[in-house]
Amino acid sequence: MSDLQEKGELSPANDNKSQGNNILEWKCHPATNKPWVTIGVIVFTLVISMLVFAATDSKGFSFLALLVMFASLAKFYFPTKYRMTDEKISIKTTTQTLHKEWGIYRSFYPDKNGVLLSPFARPTRMENFRGLYVMFSGNREEVISFVKSHIVSNPPEETEGEKE
Repeated sequence: MSDLQEKGELSPANDNKSQGNNILEWKCHPATNKPWVTIGVIVFTLVISMLVFAATDSKGFSFLALLVMFASLAKFYFPTKYRMTDEKISIKTTTQTLHKEWGIYRSFYPDKNGVLLSPFARPTRMENFRGLYVMFSGNREEVISFVKSHIVSNPPEETEGEKE
């Protein structure tokens, strides 16, 4: 059993067999996972706010800069909860909950921090805007396995015909 399962932050993919649904749930909170990065981000945000104050001599603009920087880094500061079922993937952030059906995704691209679910069969510049990025939290293999079982095609780089 993984550390996340012991803490109750990760549910195994087969914990809901009685209903015939596979479910994988976890919480990703980068600010608590990387304390030194968190300190650096806070210091950087405060420095930017001070620089805006020094440049404009306005407390209002300085506060606005602080607010904009904090809001733009909300995914870092606040936890994101992920839930994958056989039918859909749900992502709950501080301000919204997003539900997407598996059927809209045609390929996926894992990296060291997460996996990009793309609605396109081939790589395109639009997938960063139309795709969905799912972050790992010590559960890389479980997430990739779950995604592979729900997205029919593999990433285009892995198919034989397109390597030529």
